[in-house]
Amino acid sequence: MFSSPNTLGGATVVALGEYQPSQVLTNADLESRVDTTDEWIQSRVGIKERRIAGPEDTVTSMAVAAGGKALAASGLSPEDIDLVIVATCTVQDQIPNTAATVAAKLGIVAPGAFDLNAACAGFCYALGVASDMVRGGSSRNVLVIGSEKLSDWIDWEDRSTCVIFADGAGAAIVSASEEQGVGPVVWGSSGERADKIHLREGKYLYQEGQAVFRWTTTELYQVALEALERAGVKPSELTAFVPHQANLRIVESIAKKLGAPQALVARDIVTAGNTSSASIPLALSRMIGRGELPSGSIVLTLGFGAGLVYAAQVIRIP
Repeated sequence: MFSSPNTLGGATVVALGEYQPSQVLTNADLESRVDTTDEWIQSRVGIKERRIAGPEDTVTSMAVAAGGKALAASGLSPEDIDLVIVATCTVQDQIPNTAATVAAKLGIVAPGAFDLNAACAGFCYALGVASDMVRGGSSRNVLVIGSEKLSDWIDWEDRSTCVIFADGAGAAIVSASEEQGVGPVVWGSSGERADKIHLREGKYLYQEGQAVFRWTTTELYQVALEALERAGVKPSELTAFVPHQANLRIVESIAKKLGAPQALVARDIVTAGNTSSASIPLALSRMIGRGELPSGSIVLTLGFGAGLVYAAQVIRIP
């Protein structure tokens, strides 16, 4: 469906899945923990509630849950999957990698398996890699998962961060196809501004909110427009825009600049919070579950976060 400068085969997203912890943390709950209010949180970031992982939830277990749902929805068997990519920036232990353990727990035998850290842009990065691996012939079916337990890295006395971040996982299966259902990834970085989002004292997530807000609302819509252009899709053809769920004001600002008023805009952050690399597949899966994205829908995704890194691509919903 998308224009492409080469003659490689196609790759398409055939199924999605998601997992959210059962514990709901509302703004009222946070009012009793830090100096904040429901009005302040909603006006600044647009969040009403978020999900926080319990002791039984890990980056791995949430990835397994989301990946298992995507695998079941795809109609494929574990034996059909030959590559597993887990996008995450919140694992406690760097060794062993998460992807191999997730694969084993899902009964996927001897796949390629690696983790990818592009922070909140991780899913878009991983989806781009998966598509190219399939189109290049290295894989036939790839399980791509974004899984984050940000609550492990939050200072719960810091109202600027504890009201924003949350936990969860989302997954997609990318498979070989006759048509190209994943547009070219447009990605990049701004490493000279890496200090704008980092770990304070090596253990607490910190971001310079105003600097990040300016960067996202003034520069990133151009990345999204380039992804549309490279996929051969006009803004008027978009069914939906699903950006990283960082902040509702950021989401709506970028959406307005795209010039696609007919497109449904994901606002998953209102009830899910900012789940980093999990936010885009989580939002996509939930939108499909609500019947908002019928088969054939054309969706623009845009991820951005610590690094500073960014990535965008157009996908067709199976």
